[in-house]
Amino acid sequence: MKNGDALENVQFVSTIESVCKKKGCWMKVDLGKGEEQSFVRFKDYGFFMPLDGEKANVVVHGKAFVSEISVEKLRHYAEDAGKTKEEIAKITKPQLQYNFEADGVYLKEN
Repeated sequence: MKNGDALENVQFVSTIESVCKKKGCWMKVDLGKGEEQSFVRFKDYGFFMPLDGEKANVVVHGKAFVSEISVEKLRHYAEDAGKTKEEIAKITKPQLQYNFEADGVYLKEN
């Protein structure tokens, strides 16, 4: 996929790599391709994930898309994830990101 591409009605199983530490309003999940992850937000801010959800298995359903994320947003997400000021300061370029807008998530028991 490239910037601007989107796929509707996608469902997949993955492992949560990180969760927003403030509210659980987003998560990053493993795409099974080494270092690649998808940034998952929840449709209409309609639900949240447990703050301690890392390493849990999930089934997500919704829309997959690729977009360029600004430095400002990347820094905001890094702050939400609990990164240090030094780590946040190292974010200096926008980046392409695999994104997912979930309209449903099933959190599996481990």
